[in-house]
Amino acid sequence: NNKYVKEIFIYSPSVMQKLKKRKFDIVINLEKLPEVCLFADSIKAKQNLGFRFNGGDAGIHNHHEKSKKLIEIIQSIEERRKNRYSWQKILADALGKEWSGEDYILSYRPDSQVKYDIGFNWTTGNKWKNKAWPKTHWEKLENLIKDKYSISWQQGLHSIEEYINWVNSCRLIVTADTLGLHVALALKKRVVALFGPTPPSEIHLYNRGSFLIPCAPYKCVPCCIPICIQESQCMEYILPEQVKERVEYEFGKCVSASTV
Repeated sequence: NNKYVKEIFIYSPSVMQKLKKRKFDIVINLEKLPEVCLFADSIKAKQNLGFRFNGGDAGIHNHHEKSKKLIEIIQSIEERRKNRYSWQKILADALGKEWSGEDYILSYRPDSQVKYDIGFNWTTGNKWKNKAWPKTHWEKLENLIKDKYSISWQQGLHSIEEYINWVNSCRLIVTADTLGLHVALALKKRVVALFGPTPPSEIHLYNRGSFLIPCAPYKCVPCCIPICIQESQCMEYILPEQVKERVEYEFGKCVSASTV
């Protein structure tokens, strides 16, 4: 039901062959894997934007001046660590567009009602396991706030629709830098976001929440790599007491918004 999407194709060899026979006005490829870049290059189009195959590696085809930031970030971890722009702005710049704070577009309409005060979006994807806040911290946070708020632990682990419905059933989401953060923002929920290995500047919160970063004794934070090299991961240094304070602050914003 997204008015901006006419057709969706699942990436497969047969689909690739079909698309190669069609012609498009514009092809935009935001995936930097060389095999995907090769596929994007093979599609007939008047204009190709984003990543193209470049002699065994991915590069940016259109040479807008502002696309240099995206090139720097994908080529250098140090540049990503220093970056202060959100992905919305970086990708828009790479396509020669101006990002003016446009919001997420989520066409799926959840059929759930608000049931819980706080949602614990506690799991992370397999690629970036070091984004996870320790489960013992989640359990301590629950003990700190359970007498004041109703709490729901993450649901819908095997269904994206159920997952979105669960996020929608919570007034406020506590989450690491994962899909749940984006879903919550798209549903205009308030969030408390926990960042460690990735920079919080990459995620625009649309004034719907705030973030915490660890006071870790490491110079590598944010490392921008999915594997931790330290004996104790930096996320351990975000304390449940700190999150409790932020939850109380952000939940107050939820209550204020609901009474306006």
